[in-house]
Amino acid sequence: MTPEEIRTLLEHVHAGEEGVEGALARLCDAGYVDAGAWKIDTDRKRRRGFPEVIYCASKSAEQIEAIVRLLLDYEGRAFGTRCEADTARAVVAAVGHGTYDPVARILRFGNPHPTFTRATTAILAAGTSDLPVAEEAAVTLETFGAPVERVYDVGVAGLHRLLGQRERIASAHVLIVVAGMEGALPSVVGGLFPQPLIAVPTSVGYGTALGGFTALFGMLTSCASGITVVNIDNGFGAAMAALSILRMRGPETPAQAGRADERSTTR
Repeated sequence: MTPEEIRTLLEHVHAGEEGVEGALARLCDAGYVDAGAWKIDTDRKRRRGFPEVIYCASKSAEQIEAIVRLLLDYEGRAFGTRCEADTARAVVAAVGHGTYDPVARILRFGNPHPTFTRATTAILAAGTSDLPVAEEAAVTLETFGAPVERVYDVGVAGLHRLLGQRERIASAHVLIVVAGMEGALPSVVGGLFPQPLIAVPTSVGYGTALGGFTALFGMLTSCASGITVVNIDNGFGAAMAALSILRMRGPETPAQAGRADERSTTR
């Protein structure tokens, strides 16, 4: 439990809204719920800042529904990635509420987390074929309380499209750059802008793109120093890395954000 949750629990006990034994059981929680085939990590929010997320691929609608209900009980929210449309429809119908993003393939239940920062993450996508991965990152960031600036279809085959977005990119605090084919876009962006940059190779491309390995290897060997690279098609992982960076910055006041914006315009 987070300190805020413990405080709320103690206030409920003090007000007579929660029994002592029930509160004690919650405080002595092992940190996970053992539901047989799966164990829900109820302590992850305290450790990492964000609750457990459901990886929906290879899970049945019934399994996802059961996990969603447990997360809703403990967190008041549930979030699932890589969910196919038919499965998502079945889960939403069974739970009775929730939303599904068919591009990002993300399921959401409960209210999004409150916005915790004014710092923006710009997500750059080389082409339209990269949008599922880019949107997975974008929707994850927005759900967990971080603002997003989408800068799409700015691949290096038409470099003028990227250069035309320089002011928008410069004003962001963290960059996520998504590209397939030869994966050149993060190197170009990393050579132009100073922000932390998380590169995401996608499995998009012809023949020797090798399902994203060519882009992955290109990003790993980028001559633009300081680039962080996540796994192929891992928009969710890139978003979580960006969230970790943003949490370390701490919440910004409007004055701090204004000074950051002023600095970005001088780059």
